[in-house]
Amino acid sequence: MKKLAVYAFRFLWRLIVGWQYKKMGWHSYIQKPLKVNGKKNISIGRKVLVQYKTWLAAMPLTGTPHPVLEIGDGSLIGNFNHIYATKKIVLGKQVLTADKVYISDNIHGFEDIHTPVKHQPVVQKNEVYIGDGSWLGENVCVIGAKIGRQCVIGANSVVTRDIPDYCVAAGSPARIIKRYNFNTNSWEQE
Repeated sequence: MKKLAVYAFRFLWRLIVGWQYKKMGWHSYIQKPLKVNGKKNISIGRKVLVQYKTWLAAMPLTGTPHPVLEIGDGSLIGNFNHIYATKKIVLGKQVLTADKVYISDNIHGFEDIHTPVKHQPVVQKNEVYIGDGSWLGENVCVIGAKIGRQCVIGANSVVTRDIPDYCVAAGSPARIIKRYNFNTNSWEQE
């Protein structure tokens, strides 16, 4: 009975709130977000759960008229995540993020040493893609990088360079520590 009540609540939530987004898939739910900016630029697939106090944004701060933030079907976004697109961020299907993950395709400018950073323009970095089935551990930061399919990014890692499919990466900056070998059907140290 409790499960039915949860589905009924989420269905009503989708009817009341879901129309504000570019796309809101069936059985998707955003649980008490911290903020959501640029809802008309955000697409959320089916059966997506965005957990407590996450901040989602897709705002044209760098001149891109219609930034894109897409979260694929079946993805689970942890508590206190911060995902901010100024051009394009795409999370594939079945992506899992732990708590306190930061994903961005931009940074604050800091070129002018005579102007406080908060008064300098936002600088566009590369588009961000996170492949299907990947997992980002606790406190991971992804800034202007692509992460392949079925990857694992270790806790506290900072990803600023692309990570290919079927890799485990860790560190700051993140580097590949394992790859899946399809010939031996096993994960191998780098």
